[in-house]
Amino acid sequence: MRSIWNGAISFGLVSIPVKLMNATENHSISFRQIHLADGGRIRYHKVCELDEQEVTGAETGKAYEDADGSVIPVTDEDLASLPLPTAKTIEIEGFVPASAIDPLQLDSAYYLSANGGPAAKPYALLREALKRSEKVAVAKFALRGRERLGMLRVVDDVIAMHGLLWPDEIRTPEGIAPDAGIKVRDAELDLADTLMNTLGEADLDTLHDDYREAVEELVAAKAAGETVETAEDEGGGGQVIDLMAALESSVRAAKESHGKDGDEDGDDVADVHPIEGRKKTGAKAATGGSGTAKKTAAGKTAAKKTTAKKTTATKTAAKKTTAKKTAAKKTSAKKTAAKKTTPKTTGKAAGKRAASSRSRSTA
Repeated sequence: MRSIWNGAISFGLVSIPVKLMNATENHSISFRQIHLADGGRIRYHKVCELDEQEVTGAETGKAYEDADGSVIPVTDEDLASLPLPTAKTIEIEGFVPASAIDPLQLDSAYYLSANGGPAAKPYALLREALKRSEKVAVAKFALRGRERLGMLRVVDDVIAMHGLLWPDEIRTPEGIAPDAGIKVRDAELDLADTLMNTLGEADLDTLHDDYREAVEELVAAKAAGETVETAEDEGGGGQVIDLMAALESSVRAAKESHGKDGDEDGDDVADVHPIEGRKKTGAKAATGGSGTAKKTAAGKTAAKKTTAKKTTATKTAAKKTTAKKTAAKKTSAKKTAAKKTTPKTTGKAAGKRAASSRSRSTA
């Protein structure tokens, strides 16, 4: 990497020669302005507004415009004469926990490398001290003509420096938050928690700039003379929606995209239970949320159908049992009558046989 600044880190009385390099790079696609009539490049020229003549770089200087519109020239020599101890030094002012730095202050990021062999030992000393303390260093440094605030921390085995905005450069968010009267229900928070858990952690290494890729494909297609397909407008931006319905749909979609079943771990996306001990009033008590009201009504209907089925089955079984008992009684009565009839018949037949035998003997 090419260094953009050479200087030293001032750590008390210890001086560490370092080189400063950009830690990030911009991959955004840039466009040129052209003349639509012939495709020629449009360029800008520096022109003096008084004599309307083009001015070269050697003829251009700096000036400060006052509030009343007056222009005060300031030369490079004037700036160089100012007492700026951080012109070639990164002065460490102190150490704070990383959580003490507001992310809103973070600006550009740089890598610091040891400049030369003698700088390796004090560089490693500062690096290890930062690691063991679990703190970051707050420093001042000058870059591109102005003094800046910086934060030094360890990334792998390298000391990195983040440019910080000065505290008075951070705007306060007055008048930006929604009205304080807006209340979020527990059921909505439960669904939001479910959605967050389903989406899980973001893998930053897999994220990329889809728009930049689309622009590259567009340019390649135009260069090849191919037809460019236009994206359809999905719409839906800024529409007022049913929050509960949107959350439920989001949870279902997230579970499908992550390959999870809707009822995994016994969680039903639409099963939201109100917290006990809280009473709902007015329209909320009547509706209880669109999703909850529908589920309650469906549950009652299903319960009624199940009860009706059970009652019908019980009555049918009772009728069959009664019929079986009646048939059994009739069969038993027939058997009893048959038993009573059989002895009489047998006695008469025996008498007839005996009389016949006696007649034969007499003969």
